Amino acid sequence: MKKISLLVVDDHPLFRQGVVDSLSLEPDMMVLDQAASGEEGLEMIRALNPQIALLDINLPGMNGQQITHLIVQDKLPTRVLLLTGYDDTEQAVHAALAGAAGYLAKDIEPPNLVKAIRNVADGKYVFGSHVFSRRELDDWLISQTEGARRSYSEPGNPFHPLSDREMEVLTCVVRGMSNKEIANLLEISHQTVKNHVTSILRKFGVDDRTQAVIYALKRGWVTLKDSARQE
Repeated sequence: MKKISLLVVDDHPLFRQGVVDSLSLEPDMMVLDQAASGEEGLEMIRALNPQIALLDINLPGMNGQQITHLIVQDKLPTRVLLLTGYDDTEQAVHAALAGAAGYLAKDIEPPNLVKAIRNVADGKYVFGSHVFSRRELDDWLISQTEGARRSYSEPGNPFHPLSDREMEVLTCVVRGMSNKEIANLLEISHQTVKNHVTSILRKFGVDDRTQAVIYALKRGWVTLKDSARQE
């Protein structure tokens, strides 16, 4: 039986060791290592290529969302299961858009965590009590963002502060494309893409790409329908 290889990253030693000890009891799981910071965790993920990384979402320095985005952008094989002490639907949407395969509250019972890990290892997506296929996750994301958008946007074509080129870049960001991929698609330089992304973040008053996507989705300036990935 091939075991599910795991890495656990959390800055609270007692919680981290508890998770490691619990998972080590499972006959189909193998914890390769553990880390206390985002930077250390990302280094281990690149070195060990675990099948699944369990990441605390609120790590010091580089947080779980940022690590997830880098894993996806670098096309690493590891799937990410984010753990949070603050269970919130909007943060779950952030996690899914960043590329996480799961998002769970830290007060989850050990048997349910084990079940979630097995589902993620099987290619499914686990967000709270929901277990999704890729298509079902896309549908869930659309329903969450469209519900929020109705409370923000006005009828017709809503105003947005971006130039046409910035809107093109933002649409690519929503599709999960890296700066290099955007540059190739739009036939512009990598630096120009970086400049556009920086401008978008500044105009929206947000700190990262995922927050920019959430901000634009809520206001109806972009939609997931055209960019939802198919199975």
